[in-house]
Amino acid sequence: MEIYSTEEQQVDAIKQFWKDYGNSILIGAIVGLGGLYAWNYYSDLKIAQTEAASQTFSNISQNASDAAAIEAGVAEFAKVHDQSGYQSLLDLILAKAAVEAGELTKAEDALKRVIAAKAGAGLDMIATLRLARVQAEQGQLATALTTLEQVTEDAFAAQRDELKGDFLARQGEVDKAKAAYQAAMDKGGVAASPALKMKFDSLNQA
Repeated sequence: MEIYSTEEQQVDAIKQFWKDYGNSILIGAIVGLGGLYAWNYYSDLKIAQTEAASQTFSNISQNASDAAAIEAGVAEFAKVHDQSGYQSLLDLILAKAAVEAGELTKAEDALKRVIAAKAGAGLDMIATLRLARVQAEQGQLATALTTLEQVTEDAFAAQRDELKGDFLARQGEVDKAKAAYQAAMDKGGVAASPALKMKFDSLNQA
């Protein structure tokens, strides 16, 4: 579905950002600490740790379709590396694999870890959108709607409102669903999800 594709593009962009600029960000932070000797030692250590985490992340993510392998890899990564960005990306991969395997509770747990980690770069917002979708698939529509209220960043507002419309429509609340779809369209949601206008129009014809 279009919303999911948009989220995947966002995740891919975040992965590339970490790959391209992770070391530079760490070095910049280290420079601010001061002390030539301490900086040299600490920067070398952190760069080595980040490179190791990056390689481990790449190795684990190659098995993205194997839920059991991903789960084992995520647990091992958490023991060895203190890298919340990579950890959250792996949990997103685990959640996706778990959904595809029909293990929705496992997916929910992984997504909640991403949200709690607050790794930044929009990862928590993506996880919140996906958590709401997983909850809806479990028949927990009221819970899913409450979860969507935690999506507060403007960049994700259109996706949030479209999902809200989907859930409200499933509950039979047509007028509220139309209002949610209209809000999503007002925020430019049709550009990312062409089906949004079709959903809105179908409710008007109901």
